[in-house]
Amino acid sequence: MPAFSDARRVPHGATIETDLAIVGGGPAGISLALALAHTKMKVLLLESGGMDFDAATQALYQGTQSGTQYLTLDGSRLRYFGGSTNHWGGWTRPLDESDFLKRDWLPYSGWPFPRKELEPYFPRAQALVEAGAWVYDGLARDIDPPLKLGKGGVYTSFFQFSQWRGNPDHLPTHFGERYADDLGQIANLNVMLEANVTGVRLTRTANAVDGLDVATLSGNRFAVKPRFAVLAMGAMEVARLMLASDDVMKTGVGNQNGLVGRFFADHAIPRDVGTLVTFDGTIPDYYVNNGDAAGAHFRAALSPSEAFKAARKLTGSLTTIENNAALDEGGRAIVTATAEALGANADNAKAFSLGVGFELAPDPARRLTLSGARDALGMRRLKLHMTLGDEDIARYRETLKELGRQLLAARTGMLRLNYATREQWLSVIDWADHHMGTTRMHDDPKQGVVDANSKVHGIDNLFVAGSSVFPTYGASNPTMNLLALVLRLAERLKQVVR
Repeated sequence: MPAFSDARRVPHGATIETDLAIVGGGPAGISLALALAHTKMKVLLLESGGMDFDAATQALYQGTQSGTQYLTLDGSRLRYFGGSTNHWGGWTRPLDESDFLKRDWLPYSGWPFPRKELEPYFPRAQALVEAGAWVYDGLARDIDPPLKLGKGGVYTSFFQFSQWRGNPDHLPTHFGERYADDLGQIANLNVMLEANVTGVRLTRTANAVDGLDVATLSGNRFAVKPRFAVLAMGAMEVARLMLASDDVMKTGVGNQNGLVGRFFADHAIPRDVGTLVTFDGTIPDYYVNNGDAAGAHFRAALSPSEAFKAARKLTGSLTTIENNAALDEGGRAIVTATAEALGANADNAKAFSLGVGFELAPDPARRLTLSGARDALGMRRLKLHMTLGDEDIARYRETLKELGRQLLAARTGMLRLNYATREQWLSVIDWADHHMGTTRMHDDPKQGVVDANSKVHGIDNLFVAGSSVFPTYGASNPTMNLLALVLRLAERLKQVVR
């Protein structure tokens, strides 16, 4: 393991000068540092934690919440080197083209560029997460035929999985461990652990970062004076830091239009949303278990097509087939009668439980603010107001109903929707820990915190890296997609940091 520097050993009250400071040692910060390796710029990466979990550092995440029940704020991410890749499942899939589009029926939708802007960076992002060959929906050519569905709006799509150096147990890549040695060999990089950035200090004119306040839990405090800075702390902590840095801009850094912390999002993952029955009792194994083909470790899901989403005004979802489900006597009778009406045989019928991850519509009321409580470093803690709209649930139900129609049309099987009321959906709701949206990207500073280049509006030398800049969220897991954005940002920084 390389000998990274330790913020606890920096002289108290010192000032460290650097060309670029990267705040955060998760996948975004690590990937940005790797992308800037061996350039002429002097880079300092500041990570709050160490190389291993520490309860006192983790407790800095604690906060409160209101609205729709959500995960505890200190239980949904990890605060040590490698960030949330220390406990992720490795699921990867690119965002759809429609995720980038302005949709008149979806308020606040539209990225400032189309998906093709990110496509040159996808191969490198795919390599960083170690998800194998870029195949995804092309896997259908290399495997057994998928579940037969009638013509319609739902189709079989595919996830691929991160695998650390192709290990036989298919463990996902933990960025802190995987890339520590590579980072330690970069001559123009200093990785500093145990370094908590507690303030972004602007010049008096508020158009540039003048310095960063850094503190350790051991009581040490010092400053970093960067020419440029990138906040890569995750959607919650980046909002917290910007809001707390209110000595020059009284509403917080980049918050002149009240947008920092708004539009927080995650993927809703309610359990057992439906029961899918196949009349002949069979289903390709790659829907239920991970498989290997064409250089990828993968699993199938059921997704609304681009055309169906546009026609029905739907957001994204990825439905997975999970455990076997029991059919009671009444259920089996319904299955038998339905199969007979369709001219099918249901003697061997089998039922499966469905899970899902579905997209939320952007909502400015879904918001992070600062509370009056303070952490061990003296920083104000976060408060989250979480929302889940009835229309979010209704849109996903439309996709489930279409899936059921296509099963019947193909005489493959049938589908039961397990929940009807909001209360029923909320009773099984869970969340994916995919934090997005709090510093959303838009060309208009009245509609976004950062511009198309991830630069904070009005501040010449401050950028944000990560999924907090997503204006809309899609249904795909964010990590590989945010890394494509990070690699795009790296090219921009090479042009401006000279």
